[in-house]
Amino acid sequence: MLPEINNLNSFREAVRQASGPDDAAAQGATDRNGQLTKPPGALGRLEDLAIWYAGWRGDARPQITSPQVIVFAGNHGVTAQGVSAFPPEVTVQMVLNFEHGGAAINQLAKAAGATMDVHALELERPTADFTSGPAMSEDDLLQALRTGWAAVRPDADLLVVGEMGIGNTTPAAAIACALFGGEAGDWTGRGTGVDDAGLANKTRVVAEGVMLHGGSGDGLEILRRLGGREIAAMAGAIAAARALHIPVILDGFICSAAAACLSDISESALDHTIAGHQSAEGAHGAVLAKLGKEPLLKLGLRLGEGSGGALAINILKSAVACHSGMATFAEAGVSDS
Repeated sequence: MLPEINNLNSFREAVRQASGPDDAAAQGATDRNGQLTKPPGALGRLEDLAIWYAGWRGDARPQITSPQVIVFAGNHGVTAQGVSAFPPEVTVQMVLNFEHGGAAINQLAKAAGATMDVHALELERPTADFTSGPAMSEDDLLQALRTGWAAVRPDADLLVVGEMGIGNTTPAAAIACALFGGEAGDWTGRGTGVDDAGLANKTRVVAEGVMLHGGSGDGLEILRRLGGREIAAMAGAIAAARALHIPVILDGFICSAAAACLSDISESALDHTIAGHQSAEGAHGAVLAKLGKEPLLKLGLRLGEGSGGALAINILKSAVACHSGMATFAEAGVSDS
């Protein structure tokens, strides 16, 4: 049962007070892993993934049968500064594409055996331009967090969250810069493919936003001032999954920026997450390093939508299938020495 989120402080407390993995289940999975018909460590990182998953699900021999993919969409006032190669109208058009099953993420979710849900957050009312004031009011942020919080199915056993929002690599870069320091150029990339002049302009916008809002509070306040509704909804969903003990596969740069806001509230807030991939957006690897996450895949993706996370579902499914389905030496009648 998820606690009620009535205000931003109750969200902070929910993040900080969420319980950790089941140590007994993790130990049981570790013991089982040592008895499977393979040399020790022969499945490499798959073994660690299966044990990690078992601990969060409270089952030493788990299965993955009900993955969920959620795509959140939002529009950004900062696009008026010319930070994207595409107009904001594309966000609405892509939401329709998601709903009709025509996007890449629809195919990837289907291939992974995952259900997919789409939540558009007030697309007709973009966030404010963060170079002149906070992107969201406290109520705007709260409502977006609650949308994400309520979007997670309690019966899901794995979650991927993705996004759609023209211009949203700009707030993601600003969030990363505000949380981790450095120069705006360290965190700002080409996003949808802006040219050199566009990148210089985008970097200027990020620098102005961080100068105005950086250092003004914790990760949640930084999210309010520099983020967007879809970024906040992703943070809400990731936090809800932790409260429900549902493991999460993080997607790309924007999803990782949302996750970083949670990590700033509580060091353990992302213990139930793994990085599905490292995208082609230049600063994504740096954000993952700050979060202590090693990506499962590196395929040059820069689509968003949850695409890299969805691709990684089958890797985690394979890890769990090997762990739970393989015979032990005793069961197979194979000598282990």
